[in-house]
Amino acid sequence: MSQFWIYMNNDKKTKPTYPYFLNVQNDLLEELNSRVVIPLSPLKSVNHRDAKRLCPIINIEGKDCVLLTHQITTVPKSILKTALTDLKEFRPEIIASLDMLITGI
Repeated sequence: MSQFWIYMNNDKKTKPTYPYFLNVQNDLLEELNSRVVIPLSPLKSVNHRDAKRLCPIINIEGKDCVLLTHQITTVPKSILKTALTDLKEFRPEIIASLDMLITGI
């Protein structure tokens, strides 16, 4: 389970709003039974005008999604079953969004 991989949300209730989770937890903490994730939502469902640095747009499977950094959370490792793709190419945007959330910079 590597950092910056996107996982499908398989929960029927929350999947329409949050179809994906981004694992942001460092690989050094692999032994923990939970993961720190950031949910992603379809762009069309989010008012995205004011928080572009905090919530960057990332294209997943041909769909524009918004990284909802301000909704960072933990989930049990067991629910992250379906890995889709590696987002390491978006590392600068992901780290910048976390910096914005935590330091305001």
